[in-house]
Amino acid sequence: MAAYILRRLALMIPTIFGIMVISFIVVQFAPGGPVEQAIAQMSGTAVGVSERITGSEGGDFAGQAQPAQGERSAYRGSRGLSPELIARIEAQFGFDKPPLERFVTMLGNYLRFDFGRSYYRDISVIDLIAEKMPVSISLGLWMTLIGYGISIPLGIRKAVRDGSRFDVWTSTIVVVGYAVPGFLVAILLIVLFAGGSFWSIFPLRGLTSSGWETMPWYRQILDYFWHLTLPIISMAIGAFATVTLLTKNSFLDEIGKQYVVTARAKGLTERRVLYGHVFRNAMLLIIASFPAAFVSAFFTGSVLIETIFSLDGLGLLGFQAITNRDYPVVFATLYIFSLLGLIIGLISDLAYMWIDPRIDFESRDV
Repeated sequence: MAAYILRRLALMIPTIFGIMVISFIVVQFAPGGPVEQAIAQMSGTAVGVSERITGSEGGDFAGQAQPAQGERSAYRGSRGLSPELIARIEAQFGFDKPPLERFVTMLGNYLRFDFGRSYYRDISVIDLIAEKMPVSISLGLWMTLIGYGISIPLGIRKAVRDGSRFDVWTSTIVVVGYAVPGFLVAILLIVLFAGGSFWSIFPLRGLTSSGWETMPWYRQILDYFWHLTLPIISMAIGAFATVTLLTKNSFLDEIGKQYVVTARAKGLTERRVLYGHVFRNAMLLIIASFPAAFVSAFFTGSVLIETIFSLDGLGLLGFQAITNRDYPVVFATLYIFSLLGLIIGLISDLAYMWIDPRIDFESRDV
């Protein structure tokens, strides 16, 4: 097992490298990068980056805009800006170096988990991610626990009572829940329970109330879950269908196999057959789907929910970084998400052995 773990860890290196290479190449051809946005700001055709630029070391760039004489810039919209000013903007964002040198420097820094500073927020990227992490941890963790905690028992029950009324109406409910977008559910919950047009039971914004730090510990816990209730419901409703139906179909497939017939013929109770024999085989598919579901819930499934409920988490941060061409934040979040996904995939494989000791990774290739 140790050799298998080492091989998997070694394979993470070229995987991460390939992801970063492809992303870096795509970024080189993406229009409207940070330099272009800064030039547009200097030319008076864009907004949003002046504070970051005028507050940087080297003085106020905006006050140095001069008509270029006899020289042309490679950037669209740079008319009226001196070549020296454009060179200083490029140096500020690190675009005064060749792409290969920038990429090698970035990889070296990332090996030390040094992600630099955000272009437009003037804060360390690692500090910015740590600041947004509690929201994403709260949403992703609780949504995954609630989703799997309900979907797996429900799927098993549906498999045992396949074709019954219970099976039919629960399937209808989970499929309808899957078809309805989470943001529509969020808006409906706000209208009904967050002071929209009916009741004002739950808060509309933030993860905690003002003065949360001074509350007793039990009040802090209650306040925390009070704020999480509507966002978690909005995200979890659509997450039940996949795991529920996967669990049901997996159990149905195992129940029809010969070893189940043999176990029943020996006089074992239905509960013993289901949880002593069928469970560990049927759960393999559920475990295999866990990493993708967890990573999706943790990082990518909450952008609209975070926006609607004013929760400033990693999903919203990543979206804003892409739209603002904040490349340090984009690459750092991509690097962290990819690394975490690979690690969770390894943990998932190790969980196979815990569920079914018959599986031996040492006897097969990676």
